[in-house]
Amino acid sequence: MTESRLVIRDATTADRAGIEAVEAAAFGAEGELIVTLLRELERDCRASLVAEVDGRIVGHVQLNLSWLDAPTSLVQVAVLSPLAVLPERQGTGIGTVLVASALVRAEADGWPMVFLEGDPGYYASRGFRPARPLGFAAPSDRIPGDAFQVALLSSAREWMRGRLVYCDAFWRHDCVGLRPPIED
Repeated sequence: MTESRLVIRDATTADRAGIEAVEAAAFGAEGELIVTLLRELERDCRASLVAEVDGRIVGHVQLNLSWLDAPTSLVQVAVLSPLAVLPERQGTGIGTVLVASALVRAEADGWPMVFLEGDPGYYASRGFRPARPLGFAAPSDRIPGDAFQVALLSSAREWMRGRLVYCDAFWRHDCVGLRPPIED
């Protein structure tokens, strides 16, 4: 029996169907919304990476252009979203490798920082820290406490603090933070 090998590589246009299948499966009931968001993020996408095992796409991560509204100027920053791994492959380290690869790419491309909304229990060991205590304001008050996170890279400077401003696609699809349940 041959051993399967994980390959992380840049996504191509030919990967679109495979990426969308991974995103839909990983996000379950919200999968269709995430696939729609992903399509609209193409304009702001700065890096899209896939994880392959035996030629099959099993994971995906993307870095998207957004801005930090710092006191002296707008700073271009990256937002890591979405991150997805096929449900049957979750817990095998693929997500960890994708996040690490995205951070390596962000560093190589000169991004000062990478933001995300996510589970601090997952992302804390993967290079992210709660952003608010570091002087960053979330793009919405609906983003719960420590879910608003940042990885500071080598080109980050102390003056680069302020509010994160997401690109339009996140707002257009209401994919920012959590909305409380509506009571009648």
